[in-house]
Amino acid sequence: MSHWKFIKTALATLSLTLCSLTSHAAITTIKDVNGRSVTLDLPAKRVLLGFYIEDYFAVGGNASFDKLAGMSRGWFVSSRPATWAQYVASKPQLQKVPDVGNVQDQTFSIEKVLASRPDVVVLADWQYKALGPDLARLEAAKIPVVVIDYNAQTLERHLASTRILGEITGEKARAAKIAGEYQKIVTDIQQRIAKAKLPKPRAYIELGDKGPSEYSYTYGKNMWGAMASLAGGENVAAPFVENWGPINPEQLLASKPEVILIAGYENVKSPTAMQIGFGIDQKESIQRLKGFTQRNGWSELPAVKNKRVFGVYHGATRSILDAALLQFLAKSFYPTVFKDYNPEATYLGFYKRYLPIQPKGTFEVSL
Repeated sequence: MSHWKFIKTALATLSLTLCSLTSHAAITTIKDVNGRSVTLDLPAKRVLLGFYIEDYFAVGGNASFDKLAGMSRGWFVSSRPATWAQYVASKPQLQKVPDVGNVQDQTFSIEKVLASRPDVVVLADWQYKALGPDLARLEAAKIPVVVIDYNAQTLERHLASTRILGEITGEKARAAKIAGEYQKIVTDIQQRIAKAKLPKPRAYIELGDKGPSEYSYTYGKNMWGAMASLAGGENVAAPFVENWGPINPEQLLASKPEVILIAGYENVKSPTAMQIGFGIDQKESIQRLKGFTQRNGWSELPAVKNKRVFGVYHGATRSILDAALLQFLAKSFYPTVFKDYNPEATYLGFYKRYLPIQPKGTFEVSL
């Protein structure tokens, strides 16, 4: 090779290398769900995750597991231990990811966050609001904070949060595909309901973590309340509960719900609490669901009389995975309109396409 050809070849190689490097990292300004402009190096190499673990995994794919610099994993591990165990079995590196504590019980540690040296901290909107002034220390350390929000359970915020995760992980095409699938399901539900022109069924949804003896959280404008509205139901708790909290039992009886859903987790403290999810036998879930129908006055409710009482998995809420729950709500509200829906297949199909584990257990039951 001549000296001139050698130089041209070397320059071409150097140019390709530089292009490769710049295509994999770039200072970018994005907007989070609250409209905040955040400048960071994308795709991020070290991510600290406050919430929405499965959404991050689904959007980020295999590489996302190795990019975790830290996480707030207490809620996920304590409420969904069987799910966490499957993830650890599939991705053992998760065991080594530092736990920075939880906002819910005031154990979230800014010191641990700083020690993990993240390129970006991804927080739920409610975490961002709760931490408030503490986040100034991250700003002082020039660690960008990005806010996403699946808790609102709105189509707009679900799609925006998914696309933001795509930006952070460098998986924008994958994020767009996931968001598109979700939007298609919501659109189909709304179009069918509009076409059917049926009266909205009165619906009541409760987190059954305390068992039948005590009324636990129901939901107003967010979480299950927002999902009920999205699926065409009239949430009877909405006039009395703004966000979440128990409804007065007398008020519930007066509201005469036509459909009742009791939500639950795998890991429950009460022996009568609604138990459903990964590794839970269907018979156990049905037996616990029946217990709620024995509450004082419930035998006279239209939902109980007509056996329109359902158990549903709470672990799939606050997530892009809740498309299956929306289908389940729609089918519970309008059984003739959505008789072709198979929500469990939708739920399991998402895992098959985007996540490294395959759930086994019970995720929906009825009487």
